[in-house]
Amino acid sequence: MKRRTIDIMFSLGAVVLAGLLLVAGLVLTSNANFANDYVQDQLAQQNITFKTADTLTEEERRSDCLVKYAGQKLTTGKQAECYANEFIGLHLKSTAGGRTYAELGAVQTDLRAKIATAQQTNDPALADLQKQLTEVNAQRETVFKGETLRGLLLTSYGFSEFGAKAGQAATVAYLAAALLALLGIAGFAHAFVTPKSKGFAVPEPAAEKEAVTT
Repeated sequence: MKRRTIDIMFSLGAVVLAGLLLVAGLVLTSNANFANDYVQDQLAQQNITFKTADTLTEEERRSDCLVKYAGQKLTTGKQAECYANEFIGLHLKSTAGGRTYAELGAVQTDLRAKIATAQQTNDPALADLQKQLTEVNAQRETVFKGETLRGLLLTSYGFSEFGAKAGQAATVAYLAAALLALLGIAGFAHAFVTPKSKGFAVPEPAAEKEAVTT
């Protein structure tokens, strides 16, 4: 086979692969832009604003991101992660002793059982048990709202991270496409400066071999 033919074949292959990688990069870029725009639009609609620096509590000031985003509108995935973990998560820990929605459900069930028994026996502790149940009901409702919002914000953060990863993959695809395109161009250039008659890995004539050995 001629050397020029091989150069052209490999160069065509490199150009085709470069085109495929370019298309993949464009698709990934489109997905990344969609994820970023979607997250930003959805978060902006929630109209959440971080507390200003002068209103942060001592405990809140220990969070670097709450200080960093103080007074800003929540519009990005990173901000959503910060607000969910460092603000909502922090305050949930101080609500109902840090118990979760599910754990408070067990407390509710236990108190209701005690109240039912107290009502049957005219237990003087009935009023106190009912008061405890009212407090637990309020705590559980607060925790439910907090956990729900926190989960939604973390979902937005996760979606934004998929967009960021897609953007990184797109960059790699563009770089690989550019490299293959350069290799393809170099291959075509080499093909056209190579004599048409030059073969690839052509065996030496027998006479030349004998001359070399002698």
